[in-house]
Amino acid sequence: MAPIISIVGKSGSGKTTLLEKVISELTRRGYSVGVLKHDAHGFEIDHEGKDSWRHKQAGAKVVALSSPERFAVINDVDREWTPERLAACYLSGVDVVVTEGFKKSPFPKIEVVRKANSSRPVCGKDKLLIAFASDFRVSRRLPVYKLNDFKGIADLIEEKIIKGHRDSGVSLLVNGEKVELKPFIENLIRDGVTGMIKSLKGCGQAGEIEIKITGRGS
Repeated sequence: MAPIISIVGKSGSGKTTLLEKVISELTRRGYSVGVLKHDAHGFEIDHEGKDSWRHKQAGAKVVALSSPERFAVINDVDREWTPERLAACYLSGVDVVVTEGFKKSPFPKIEVVRKANSSRPVCGKDKLLIAFASDFRVSRRLPVYKLNDFKGIADLIEEKIIKGHRDSGVSLLVNGEKVELKPFIENLIRDGVTGMIKSLKGCGQAGEIEIKITGRGS
């Protein structure tokens, strides 16, 4: 799973504007970027009268739309999916996932603080906070980038998040939550699963392997 970095801050602080420029800069450098935006108030991407809307109104829980260029999924959920689960299911194949929001997530964070909007950070005590983007000296403990210094922030993400990511090759999600694995367990899962899969007919050259197990809990 790609490393995840969260851009957080109060509404109106300029998160989206900064994120747009950082995405463009990382893309210019040759990285593929996945983006996940959090909306605490809910959202609708279906429009009344469209076929997908009619399918949902008829009672479908999941509606998927596919074309030669892209696909979209409209899925009703019982509870909000974690960023890890969303990234694993829909944001694979990228070098980094940047989220807008998710201030309570267990990922490194960069907070945007604009003086006209707020003088106090919302994640100031978060141990995963690695930097600020601000128009004043909001912290003496962490690096503070100017609001328009998207290249500097892209440098930080490139060095600390993308290049610093140790991809073990084994990601375990249980009920949508990522489980941290010790090296011994990583190796046990990797070697055991890979050995069994490669013994199956037609799977001798298996590279990337995905397994999903569903069922009632004990």
